[in-house]
Amino acid sequence: MSATTAAVPFWRAAGMTYIGYSNVCAALVRNCLKEPYKSEVAAREKVHFSLSKWSDEKQEKPTVRSDNE
Repeated sequence: MSATTAAVPFWRAAGMTYIGYSNVCAALVRNCLKEPYKSEVAAREKVHFSLSKWSDEKQEKPTVRSDNE
Protein backbone atom coordinates (compact mmCIF):
# COMPACT_ATOMS: atom_id res chain seq x y z
CA MET A 1 0.00 0.00 0.00
CA SER A 2 1.39 3.41 -0.94
CA ALA A 3 1.77 6.28 1.51
CA THR A 4 -0.82 8.35 -0.36
CA THR A 5 -3.49 5.65 -0.07
CA ALA A 6 -2.76 5.17 3.64
CA ALA A 7 -3.14 8.91 4.40
CA VAL A 8 -6.50 9.36 2.67
CA PRO A 9 -8.70 8.07 5.50
CA PHE A 10 -7.16 10.45 8.05
CA TRP A 11 -7.88 13.76 6.32
CA ARG A 12 -11.16 12.38 4.94
CA ALA A 13 -12.18 11.29 8.45
CA ALA A 14 -11.52 14.85 9.63
CA GLY A 15 -13.99 16.09 7.01
CA MET A 16 -11.32 17.72 4.84
CA THR A 17 -10.59 17.67 1.16
CA TYR A 18 -7.03 17.34 -0.09
CA ILE A 19 -7.01 21.01 -1.06
CA GLY A 20 -8.12 22.00 2.45
CA TYR A 21 -5.44 19.75 3.94
CA SER A 22 -2.75 21.22 1.71
CA ASN A 23 -3.88 24.78 2.55
CA VAL A 24 -3.52 24.03 6.28
CA CYS A 25 -0.04 22.58 5.70
CA ALA A 26 1.01 25.57 3.58
CA ALA A 27 -0.22 28.01 6.24
CA LEU A 28 1.82 26.18 8.89
CA VAL A 29 4.95 26.37 6.75
CA ARG A 30 4.40 30.09 6.04
CA ASN A 31 4.00 30.78 9.78
CA CYS A 32 7.33 29.04 10.50
CA LEU A 33 9.35 31.23 8.13
CA LYS A 34 11.67 33.93 9.42
CA GLU A 35 12.02 37.44 8.03
CA PRO A 36 12.59 38.52 5.24
CA TYR A 37 11.10 35.34 3.73
CA LYS A 38 7.87 35.58 5.73
CA SER A 39 6.98 39.03 4.35
CA GLU A 40 7.86 37.95 0.79
CA VAL A 41 5.56 34.94 1.02
CA ALA A 42 2.76 37.02 2.57
CA ALA A 43 2.82 39.28 -0.48
CA ARG A 44 2.32 36.26 -2.79
CA GLU A 45 -0.40 34.70 -0.62
CA LYS A 46 -3.31 36.62 -2.13
CA VAL A 47 -5.47 34.78 -4.64
CA HIS A 48 -7.39 36.37 -7.50
CA PHE A 49 -10.03 34.55 -9.54
CA SER A 50 -12.86 35.35 -11.89
CA LEU A 51 -16.50 34.30 -11.64
CA SER A 52 -18.80 34.00 -14.60
CA LYS A 53 -22.54 33.51 -14.33
CA TRP A 54 -24.51 31.77 -17.02
CA SER A 55 -28.08 32.61 -18.01
CA ASP A 56 -30.03 31.43 -21.02
CA GLU A 57 -27.05 29.27 -22.02
CA LYS A 58 -24.86 32.36 -22.45
CA GLN A 59 -21.97 33.49 -20.32
CA GLU A 60 -22.28 36.89 -18.66
CA LYS A 61 -19.32 39.22 -18.20
CA PRO A 62 -16.87 37.72 -15.67
CA THR A 63 -16.06 39.54 -12.45
CA VAL A 64 -12.58 39.45 -10.93
CA ARG A 65 -12.48 38.76 -7.20
CA SER A 66 -9.79 38.17 -4.60
CA ASP A 67 -9.77 35.93 -1.55
CA ASN A 68 -10.32 38.83 0.86
CA GLU A 69 -13.71 39.89 -0.58
